[in-house]
Amino acid sequence: MKLVVAVIKPFKLEDVRDALAAIGVQGMTVTEVKGFGRQKGHTELYRGAEYVVAFLPKVKIEIAVSADQVDSVIEAISRAARTGKIGDGKIFVLNIEQALRIRTGETGKDAL
Repeated sequence: MKLVVAVIKPFKLEDVRDALAAIGVQGMTVTEVKGFGRQKGHTELYRGAEYVVAFLPKVKIEIAVSADQVDSVIEAISRAARTGKIGDGKIFVLNIEQALRIRTGETGKDAL
């Protein structure tokens, strides 16, 4: 089992959700986060005053999948989230040692 974590631009969330639904992903966790990478934030103009926005709004998506689904999930996310501009995001894949569905007590792949 794997945990796929993607940090993307907020306006791409619906595109990513649709792409994942098309390949059979049934659930995900979405969190609004802030951060920066190579782009180092940006400056904005508000009421004539310029100020620096150091942390940019992003969306973090977490999806628990079986190991054989990882490649298709990564491909779906990267295709749907790509704009070709700096700040498109990152995808990380982590191992899941154990999963348990609280309601039924199912464990492992059955809990996903």
